[in-house]
Amino acid sequence: MRTIEIFDTTLRDGEQSPGVNLNTQEKVEIALQLERLGVTRIEAGFAAASPGDLRSVAEVARRVKHATVVSLARSTQNDIDKAYEALKDANDACLHVFLATSPIHREYKLRMTKEQVIENAVAAVKHGKKYFSQIEFSAEDASRTEIEFLAEVAKAVIDAGATIFNIPDTVGYTTPKEYGNIFREMLVRVPGAEKIKLSCHCHDDLGMAVANSLAAIEGGATQVEGTINGIGERAGNVALEEVALALDTRRDIYQATTALNLQEIARTSKLVSRLTGMIIPGNKAVVGANAFAHESGIHQDGVLKHASTYEIIQAEKVGFKSKQLVMGKHSGRAAFKDKLNELGYTLEQAEIDKAFVAFKELCDKKKEVSDEDILALIDAKLVTESENETFKLETVQLAYGNTTVPTASVRLVKNDGTTIDEAAIGNGSVDSIYKAIDRATGEEVELVDYRIASVTHGQDALGEVFVRLQQDDIIVQGRGVSTDVLEASAFAYIRAINKIIEKRGEKLVASAQ
Repeated sequence: MRTIEIFDTTLRDGEQSPGVNLNTQEKVEIALQLERLGVTRIEAGFAAASPGDLRSVAEVARRVKHATVVSLARSTQNDIDKAYEALKDANDACLHVFLATSPIHREYKLRMTKEQVIENAVAAVKHGKKYFSQIEFSAEDASRTEIEFLAEVAKAVIDAGATIFNIPDTVGYTTPKEYGNIFREMLVRVPGAEKIKLSCHCHDDLGMAVANSLAAIEGGATQVEGTINGIGERAGNVALEEVALALDTRRDIYQATTALNLQEIARTSKLVSRLTGMIIPGNKAVVGANAFAHESGIHQDGVLKHASTYEIIQAEKVGFKSKQLVMGKHSGRAAFKDKLNELGYTLEQAEIDKAFVAFKELCDKKKEVSDEDILALIDAKLVTESENETFKLETVQLAYGNTTVPTASVRLVKNDGTTIDEAAIGNGSVDSIYKAIDRATGEEVELVDYRIASVTHGQDALGEVFVRLQQDDIIVQGRGVSTDVLEASAFAYIRAINKIIEKRGEKLVASAQ
């Protein structure tokens, strides 16, 4: 029974999903949960992409203690130096360097010959060896690369010191039979390939990412790369939770397993969904709301008689609970701290005190506070708040009637302590709030997407609002949580504007370097 190592790239490839922009605190929170899940390697980001990315990778590297922390780098000395700068404080670090190898990339993107590609790849690995004992080399678009040339590249980078050779299906083009065969060919054609890790990295453009990853394992892959919930560019990456459950459920076929703590899957999935703003479809395998639901009378009858008639995975196995412990206004600080530990949070005392105050405020608004409420509350109050925020919402007031024009007034506090009061009318309540905020901030943005989701059930349920804003080529998302959806809408919009200001500043710094 082989153990397949898990390389999670939620914080790098997953964040490349359009509109997803995680701040440093959010990345750290996800990284710590990935560590609890038991992933082998956490790709924290692309350190050379921006000063903000470098800071985020560095903070994840400092906070994560048990998993290997990875930074992506192009095959350039500057990128590799930036990766080292970000990872130098990590307990265990790995460089992930890449270069395209397929004919179409060589001709149109790189404008390099085969010899130049190998020369650049070897030079990058050798430079990385000055800093890192673990180096993963990715042959970008490997699934569309000639087998003979891919084997040449693999041999060259292994000889130069690469310890992991990644064979990505970068555009989700290949089929399971083709992809599995590439790994078999590498083991036959490349001397020493059996002594290093062979990694698969699949995208889901044709809906075959999971099937391709499993085929790679059958072909000899020892590491699977992917993201939680399958988020990522275009149609996304392979969903790691699906691969893990496929291996666990069908051990008889694959003769392989992972070291993941499967009971942490549900919590990890929900956290990533909340912080990225990417809603999990109800019919999503393993973690969807309907994954363990039965409506058909025939199915219900079968499950009542014996669960295995229609359930191949037990909900509890991946961390879903049939009952939730409900807390309320009479719950004390000690019980609240225990609940946070149960939910997977390891907070400093100051953060616990801050969260407890917010919890008590919520208790005054709701009769019962569930685990989902607390999770949303902590994420909203601790994770998304940043000391670098340019604007914070102090008050929002709304005048509305079915025969009057909606009017909103807001008071914002700038990071220098000054306050700004503005008012505006709009086509509706949310529109008037957003126009008032636009006036107060002076920012011109386009609202690309607006969504409301209920965290729990009932009339007093917490409302979660996701917005996506665009300014020129910058696209960000913001999230707000409140029992009042209009307040949540304002929080989400302000946080998105703060992200735009931060991203704009990073671009100016990067262009000046």
